[in-house]
Amino acid sequence: MTRTTQSQIIVIGAGIIGVTTALVLQTQGHQVRLLDRKGVAAETSAGNAGAFAFAEIEPLATPGIMKKAPKWLLDPLGPLSVRPGHALRILPWMWHFWRATAHHRYDAAVASQASLMALSRQALERVIRTTDAQALIRREGQLQLYEGAAQFQASLPAWEQRRRHGIAFELLDNPDAIARIQPGLNPRFTHAGFTPDWLNTVDPLRWTRHLAHALTERGGQIVTAAVTGLAPRPDGVDVTTDIGTLRADQVVVAAGAWSHRIARMLGDRIPLETERGYNTTFPTASFDLRTHLTFGAHGFVVTRIGDGLRVGGAVELGGLNLPPNFKRAETLLRKTARFLPGFDPTGGTQWMGFRPSLPDSLPIIARAPKSDRVIYAFGHGHLGLTQSAGTAELVAELVSGRSPQIPLLPFRATRFGG
Repeated sequence: MTRTTQSQIIVIGAGIIGVTTALVLQTQGHQVRLLDRKGVAAETSAGNAGAFAFAEIEPLATPGIMKKAPKWLLDPLGPLSVRPGHALRILPWMWHFWRATAHHRYDAAVASQASLMALSRQALERVIRTTDAQALIRREGQLQLYEGAAQFQASLPAWEQRRRHGIAFELLDNPDAIARIQPGLNPRFTHAGFTPDWLNTVDPLRWTRHLAHALTERGGQIVTAAVTGLAPRPDGVDVTTDIGTLRADQVVVAAGAWSHRIARMLGDRIPLETERGYNTTFPTASFDLRTHLTFGAHGFVVTRIGDGLRVGGAVELGGLNLPPNFKRAETLLRKTARFLPGFDPTGGTQWMGFRPSLPDSLPIIARAPKSDRVIYAFGHGHLGLTQSAGTAELVAELVSGRSPQIPLLPFRATRFGG
């Protein structure tokens, strides 16, 4: 669809995807209003692990994972679980998830994820430069840790996938090599993979607010308003909110885990589920953490946030309405105390966030099926921060009618059928 070079754009959602998209659009000459019912980074973008995880190209829907599904229901504190009160509701999502585990779909998803990651890495560096944000970035790499040779051997196909897609890493097969990067770990971790190009922000809340400030400095507006309706018209889109009706030439839906509710206003039914993630943040660091640590078999990470530490992760498919189960966060702390000798698990602040997850682990970055004036940019799962800058550039290309930098067919909204 051909567009003029400048448009009035409304972006719905002031999480990291919406804020970065609004900033890129405003920088490219569009006039942008960013709407959110609570404000900037008031939901999941405030509490994530702060990682730009460009090496994480493998989807959750891997071949053979459905054999583990019965355990998800039986272990409510495991690294991947389904809340019993939510299990029946997600059957349609699980059906699409099962289809995504087919080898040809899995391979296609890895390739598409890798292309978005490569773009997002380049786009992030552009955002860092244009907003003078180097002080908010840590370039300390990441260690993926394994307990024993068998666990390490099982990970090698995933590392080979990364190699094929140009991701730099070093495999370590003894505790001494690991200790040169991160001393002080429990010796049970005998093997690791180190990704030196992994980046973190010093604090995801500070990062998102920094970009929001850059948006307003460039003339963009941030409005606190809840969206209650969308009405596409031949010459624009009416956005109904609790403060009145706003008009835009185009609208971008980037409302994270709530995006499918807005899509439904247009008649689009998107199988978006919620990966509920838990973490605990400590204001000071009781362990000398030198790189981002990933305990893959246990489904959590330990990372530096400001002057402190954040322990978080796990995947709980539980929707938006069930109360949190903070026993999951407590389980992660008990493990961390065993894995990091000297770590003090007291004095932290617990948190839960809603990650917007699609069955094949790929986001939707596409025009809405029911209106070419509405663009969807949601469903990034636990990779929203990672893919925010790349998604923003792709949305800007859609808004302006330019050819996208990567093929967008894998990210279409219609890939799950009606």
